[in-house]
Amino acid sequence: MLGLLAQEGYALVPEGADSDLVIVNTCGFIDAARKESCGVIEEMLGRKREGRIKGVIVAGCLAERQKDVLLDEFPEVDQVVGVFGREQIAQVSNRILGGLHEQRTLFNPAPVNAQDDRARLRITPRHLAYLKVSEGCDRLCTFCAIPYMRGKHVTKPIERVVEEARELAADGVRELILVAQDMTYYGMDLYGEPRLAELLRELDQVEELTWIRILYNYPRHFTDELYDAIAGARRIIPYLDMPLQHINDRMLKVMNRRHTRAETTAIVDRLRADIPNLVLRTTFIVGFPGETDAEFREMADYVAEKKFERLGVFTYSLEPDTPAAKLPNHLPDDVKEARREEIMRIQKPIAEAFNATLIGREMDVLIDGHAPAGGPGLWLGRTYADAPDVDGVVLVQGPGLQPGDVVPCEILETEGYDFVARTSALPSRRRRARPRPRKRPGSSLTVLDGM
Repeated sequence: MLGLLAQEGYALVPEGADSDLVIVNTCGFIDAARKESCGVIEEMLGRKREGRIKGVIVAGCLAERQKDVLLDEFPEVDQVVGVFGREQIAQVSNRILGGLHEQRTLFNPAPVNAQDDRARLRITPRHLAYLKVSEGCDRLCTFCAIPYMRGKHVTKPIERVVEEARELAADGVRELILVAQDMTYYGMDLYGEPRLAELLRELDQVEELTWIRILYNYPRHFTDELYDAIAGARRIIPYLDMPLQHINDRMLKVMNRRHTRAETTAIVDRLRADIPNLVLRTTFIVGFPGETDAEFREMADYVAEKKFERLGVFTYSLEPDTPAAKLPNHLPDDVKEARREEIMRIQKPIAEAFNATLIGREMDVLIDGHAPAGGPGLWLGRTYADAPDVDGVVLVQGPGLQPGDVVPCEILETEGYDFVARTSALPSRRRRARPRPRKRPGSSLTVLDGM
């Protein structure tokens, strides 16, 4: 979306700066995100009333799912754009700034083929990029609204993904993070079989990349080829994100997860056996409707047994119009929160014990930026064991560093989920690519994440 706007001559300005137009890119996945999105919308409409901005567009998942509610609650919003309306976002913006408000909604059906993401304007650091390999989901988990907002699974062809990866690498990306709603289902709709292993082998040949990280791996379709592709890769790091959500078979069935405890355990155990130095991240949902004490205890015991290096826990959030919302025996919030806290109490020493095994080791650290409270020689980075925003960081003391450097560091100590390290190595650097020319900026806009 940002790339299409930049091609049309719009200049992105930071939050807080006055701009001609504000786009609030909303999330509608959980109730807390919806409330935060609505708070941002109201704040931006306040700026519009003060004359500081000319228009407010609401886009994204919440717009797709609750357009009528948004229009009723926020009648001053100029346009509500669904998740598949991004190709027309520049035309919508031009109309609003031109004083034309004859159409207040824009919604397109979910595409049959993958959308073209090459017209991008990245707001992540230069050395880091997320690359979506598919859109939508066919799983229909009973707690999840994503299929109703994003549509059915649509695979982006292998050659397109590789082309985008090469463009990003040429633009300075060192860490490429692959994302999808259902990563291991990649290829099923387009090729009739899972093709994630083939995609990973192709991406592993992109010489300019240093790390390739894979997120959102559903615990199915782990083929022999996929295990081999990850284990034998040069650039695919041994870090795998695989949300499990629960482990009790009855709960998994009620959630419509389509896998069992035994199947999940077989995948976890083989990943451990086949991939040296593997870091497994997972997430669980506690307090799902009807979850008994015994079923929760089974989850807690599994966390203690399997010792996931990285783990997150969510309390069940009721999503309107999902099958789970209609289930009986919804649990009180205090019970859900107590269960979340117990899982995190179990997980904390597990994560600390794993982190302690890294003390004294020399590990590559990707430098993300200056440490906020540090001097000129203090930096924040990450090892392969930590994904941006969700895991820990490394505080690095070293000379002559800059964001995007990958440097060997000695891990000195841990601080909670984070690390302290030092390096004496001077980084080797690639020549930075020249940025692509764009139209001279005309109007300015601000894009805000509504969560």
